[in-house]
Amino acid sequence: MYVIFGEEGTVMDALIWLCLQRALYEEMAEKNSTTSHMSDAMTTTEETQITGGNNMSLSLSNILFYFRIAVLVIGVIGTAANGVITYAMIASKQHKKHLLIFNQNALDLFSCIFLAVTYPTKLILNIPLTGSLGYWLCTLFISDAFIWVGNFGGIINLGIITIERYLMVVHSAWSKKKLREWMKYSAMAFTWIGPAVYIATMAFSTTTVMHGICLPYAIFKTKYAKFVYYVFHILTFYVVILFIFILCYGHILIVIRRQAKVMATHSTPQSSTTQAQLNQMQSNVIKTMIFVSAFYAALWLPYYLLRLPYYLFLLITRLFPIVNMNQPIIIAGYYVSVFIAFLYTCMNPFIYATKFEPVKQVLLRMIPWKKTAEQANANVASSGRIIPVAAFRAGDARARD
Repeated sequence: MYVIFGEEGTVMDALIWLCLQRALYEEMAEKNSTTSHMSDAMTTTEETQITGGNNMSLSLSNILFYFRIAVLVIGVIGTAANGVITYAMIASKQHKKHLLIFNQNALDLFSCIFLAVTYPTKLILNIPLTGSLGYWLCTLFISDAFIWVGNFGGIINLGIITIERYLMVVHSAWSKKKLREWMKYSAMAFTWIGPAVYIATMAFSTTTVMHGICLPYAIFKTKYAKFVYYVFHILTFYVVILFIFILCYGHILIVIRRQAKVMATHSTPQSSTTQAQLNQMQSNVIKTMIFVSAFYAALWLPYYLLRLPYYLFLLITRLFPIVNMNQPIIIAGYYVSVFIAFLYTCMNPFIYATKFEPVKQVLLRMIPWKKTAEQANANVASSGRIIPVAAFRAGDARARD
């Protein structure tokens, strides 16, 4: 026997979808005057137990509408920004030098593209879902399956980048001997295949369409299965990743500081200059990824913190019914946390643009007025005299006259 979460009002996801989608469906049904007696009875029950009246249904519908508009804006901006960063990385040849960072950008671009595609679909399709087409739309689009594949793939890839940087800095001799390109390509493949299998398994096993309403990730075999799923989810995609960030980057910073002290006392001027340049390039990459990791930890924290009480109430709500989860302010807070989490994929390109020097240089050359100023300076410099290149290379002093 399966439990459909949301009917008892104890878990957030199905409650929100059932409440909001039902409200939209009833508005359409009321206008067309085609609702049956059973539909009217279901509507009355749901408005009493879930929405608490027409005013709450209206406010929840507004929350859903504005949330979808905001996420659509994120998707469009994120697609454009990640697309520019992808071009900049290819133009600067960094996609070959930093495979995993390029893969991170590709995953963010994938998520943003489906944000820009999925949410217009949700805005347009405010109709009851029926038949096989309705089920597939619910499972693949309304459930945000493709978006979560990109998001979870990016999270896993971020952890892999952290481990790679840790090995290259802390165990540099070992990494030069053992770390091969095929390992990086295998890791990149896993960041796409692993989340796709995980999301497909969850979506097809826990998503259903009931009375024309999509209930994504809402059906579980027992009332405790949802809580177990959430614990696994937060441990895998947040706690473990955060632990990797703190452990690896903390150790990396300690080693870099120690290496800087050794270089200052045991290096010649020429070797120190070369080594300093290499260290600067390495430090630039590490600083960039620390910023990306910090933004992930900060922007996804509200999402997990806000969802945690609802899954805890799955176990204790019958003993301590102290919170009414049907309040619009609580549901609005949930959507704000999801919006902030989605904002992360849109913020990454701006971090690369400001912190990752090779990409930054390509982007600066793309600025039109920057090109005009540089060209004007070059024309002024070359208008006074023309220096033959061959004579200049030969060191002929007469070429300067």
